[in-house]
Amino acid sequence: MKIQLSDHFTFKRLLRFTFPSIMMMIFTSIYGVVDGFFVSNFAGKIPFAAVNFVMPLAMILCSVGFMFGTGGSALVAKVMGEGDKKKARSIFSLIVYTSLICGGILTVVGWFILRPVCVLMGAEGQLLADCMTYGRVLVFGLIPFILQLEFQSFFIAAERPVLGFWTTVACGVTNMVLDALLVAILEWGLVGAALATVLAQVVGGVIPLIYFFSPNTSLLRLGKTTFQGKALLKTFTNGSSELMTNVSMSLVGMLYNVQLLKYAGEDGVAAYGVIMYVGFIFFAAFIGYSIGTAPIISYHYGAQNHPEMKNLRKKSLAIILVFALCMFAGAQLLAKPLSALFVGYDPELFLLTCRGLRIYAFSFLLAGFAIFGSNFFTALNNGLISALISFLRTLVFEMFAVLTFPLIWGVDGIWSAVVAAEAMAVILTFSFMAAFRKKYNY
Repeated sequence: MKIQLSDHFTFKRLLRFTFPSIMMMIFTSIYGVVDGFFVSNFAGKIPFAAVNFVMPLAMILCSVGFMFGTGGSALVAKVMGEGDKKKARSIFSLIVYTSLICGGILTVVGWFILRPVCVLMGAEGQLLADCMTYGRVLVFGLIPFILQLEFQSFFIAAERPVLGFWTTVACGVTNMVLDALLVAILEWGLVGAALATVLAQVVGGVIPLIYFFSPNTSLLRLGKTTFQGKALLKTFTNGSSELMTNVSMSLVGMLYNVQLLKYAGEDGVAAYGVIMYVGFIFFAAFIGYSIGTAPIISYHYGAQNHPEMKNLRKKSLAIILVFALCMFAGAQLLAKPLSALFVGYDPELFLLTCRGLRIYAFSFLLAGFAIFGSNFFTALNNGLISALISFLRTLVFEMFAVLTFPLIWGVDGIWSAVVAAEAMAVILTFSFMAAFRKKYNY
């Protein structure tokens, strides 16, 4: 039976509707992990460190895709909830066309700032050369990657989350197969890994573009539009939290690399790469659930269905608590095998990675609540509060911790910085949710 945004959601219905978006985000993270696996095991730890040096910059450049997707889908779903489907489709088209223009500009910017940014972070010698090899190929995939990220949210708003999932599967399978072919078999190293990523992003960005341009039975379709400055501004403010989250996480990732080079050398950067890959998979479940519920919340907010908004908030917090406990337990149990999968060839690096992962795993108990809280306010079209949660969580709190904790606890302080940041973010999130409960009647 088809689930619609206007439905009443039980636990079962909520999980069924959000399951494709959860799996979509997890699968996206997994094929990124496969990328790292092939580079680490078939090219070596310095090329692997180079990938982890470049990726934060790439994520900053493509983060507008999250902004257009989450901010735009919240606005479009709200307008549909108000009953104006024609206006919703026009806004949807405007957002997609604008993102294409932004992607072209950011591709040019990325090409020119790649080397200065890597040098600024401390890359030199072979590490810098590998960063340039990987990064100069990767920037050509920015436009389709931006499209892929924004369509992940719009598929949900169009009531087609399963189609979004299968698009991500096609993208991921493409990346995995090409990684095996280009890196493991043909031994093209970093060039092969970057090509595999770019071609996979083309699949992930072009398939949705074709679908929404073609006649379809979903709630959304690309077509004619007019410039609507207020709609774009609302999209930017709605999605500013997701933009801020990804930019902040990438900036903090760069800071982690700088600190780890200082305290643990290139082994520290490689260990952090493994921990980030594992973290991406675990956080992906929280992100996928939050993305999946946002259009539902926006729809019922637009329809002024306050009892359903209360229902969604309570059930979501309960689901996230269960996710958090399972993820923490899983990370502790799998720390050794996951570390061995990537860096088992180097005993010292393996021990460093395993210890770091077990400390970092405590953040899985906390992160989901702040991630959902930020997306919750985005869904309510309150971009300011959403952005504030994201800004403080991913930049201020974590940057403070990663700069100060190593002075006391050395490398262990770097791994524990994220745990402290997430704890502060949870307190902030629940404070905002309590403060705005009467205003939004949830």
